[in-house]
Amino acid sequence: MARIVYVGGFSFKVKGGAFYHGASWKLSNGLIRNGHSVVNFSDRDVARASGFLGHRKFGIKGANDTLRSVCRTIEPTLLVLAHADVIRAETIADIRSDLPGLRVVQLNVDPMFEQGNVDRLIAKLDVVDATLVTTAGNALLPLYRPGKAVGFLPNPVDFSIEWGRADTLEDPLFDLFCAFFNPDGPRHVCGGVWTPNQLVARIEEAVPKIRLKLAAVRNEPMLVGGALDRVLGSTGSGLNMSRRNDQYLYSSDRIAHMAGNGMAVLVDRATGYTDLFSEEEFAFFSTIDDLLAQIERLVGDRAYRQKIGRQGRARYHALFNEQLVAKYVHDVAFGTFRPEDYPWPTLVTP
Repeated sequence: MARIVYVGGFSFKVKGGAFYHGASWKLSNGLIRNGHSVVNFSDRDVARASGFLGHRKFGIKGANDTLRSVCRTIEPTLLVLAHADVIRAETIADIRSDLPGLRVVQLNVDPMFEQGNVDRLIAKLDVVDATLVTTAGNALLPLYRPGKAVGFLPNPVDFSIEWGRADTLEDPLFDLFCAFFNPDGPRHVCGGVWTPNQLVARIEEAVPKIRLKLAAVRNEPMLVGGALDRVLGSTGSGLNMSRRNDQYLYSSDRIAHMAGNGMAVLVDRATGYTDLFSEEEFAFFSTIDDLLAQIERLVGDRAYRQKIGRQGRARYHALFNEQLVAKYVHDVAFGTFRPEDYPWPTLVTP
């Protein structure tokens, strides 16, 4: 078993933080449940605590020094870096010089079509053994280096976090959950470009009686914590729509939140999720008209909505549960990975 220091999104900052639905919490749970010893390290919280008047940018050196000190004390065999942007590559190199047998893996849930995200990943390629990203296929090739593993990271689900059963509701409080960041920003979907506000208006026009639950759109607040749990457990269906739906298997972690809680999830076929889920498990669409027809059916046909929610939930938990995804992260990091052990696309090579 491994001793692990997990650097990632464990922030307790209330505004926009304290987000226990995030992948870092689930994978930490999965590693522990698989028998490993895990110490969670919030690089951003430590930087704020180390900085002048709580400003993170003034505490970057302190956070890096603290992480090195923690690793010297704990002597981890695995260091996990999940969006650990506060931590510098030279700090990782120093930690590796302290602990010659250490393995290091970086995890990332942001899109590969954001050049800034790609640049941040590339900045640490020389000091990590593996890089796993929530995109699959050839989009990952810019991260490939000889001797360094690079591959797909599923958005994990966790029964202790996604415990809602929206699929059992005969009359949910809301019909459709739509959550977006940047409501005026473009979304590339079904071969066209829509803003979230335009799309919501089109849904309301096509399905006038729909009971929408909106988050971070039309001046509605972003939902986190218990407020998000209540919505996920009381809404019949959810629209999974990232800024672009044409990157193979890329999705925000919203897909895990919705499917894990038994919501019937609407997914663009262009994402490639048809390779892993059937038409009985996700409500797939290819065009805007197709999307609107699916929404109308989910709202009007309780049995269909419940079936999609129930079967999608069971399939998602079977494929992408926190223990299986955590085992994959561990196996890739230590070079004990076998592709036949995992039901999703895994590592890429040129």
